[in-house]
Amino acid sequence: MGQGKEPRRVHAYDGELGAAVARAQDGDEAAFAVAYRIVQPGLLGYLRGIVGEDAEDVASDAWLEIARDLGRFKGDGAGFRGWTATIARHRALDHLRRQKVRPRSTATEQDVLDLPSAHSTHDQALEAISTEYALELVRGLPREQAEAVLLRVVVGLDGPAAARVLGKRPGAVRTAAYRGLKRLAQQLGVEGVTDDGSRTLGEST
Repeated sequence: MGQGKEPRRVHAYDGELGAAVARAQDGDEAAFAVAYRIVQPGLLGYLRGIVGEDAEDVASDAWLEIARDLGRFKGDGAGFRGWTATIARHRALDHLRRQKVRPRSTATEQDVLDLPSAHSTHDQALEAISTEYALELVRGLPREQAEAVLLRVVVGLDGPAAARVLGKRPGAVRTAAYRGLKRLAQQLGVEGVTDDGSRTLGEST
């Protein structure tokens, strides 16, 4: 049950990812390709939610830095996922600064919400947020919520790892992710995210 709190399909690959990263650090190019194949879909989804159609370019810049600094990484598969997300986020913020895009303020988000169990919210959102339409909706969320949702659901980081990427407390990231998922579910016309967790986003497909 301990794994239930995280997006299971993402974490199923973390053992393979950790092994691939270790081999890549020893110079195995094929292993680096395996790590890339595991991490890239989530990383690209995260970047699409931040920079939109420029995500491929930003991801390319991020992977150049990841490849360059791979020898400095220490950790397991989950740690590598967080490390690459941090690098991608820095590249995305640089891109936004160059584009002079100002992040939306979250100052008006004052609603106090009861937090459900993390696993129900994340599992319910996983399918829908993988679609281009849903990523566009995520981009419309306040920046803090969008990043928390993307890191938790799309990249597959746990709360502490997402908090490290964002430089925030885990509780603040959990709250932001829940608020973002709640708003996203309302926009998608899904009711199960905020109550008993018995329904899932995309269940009707």
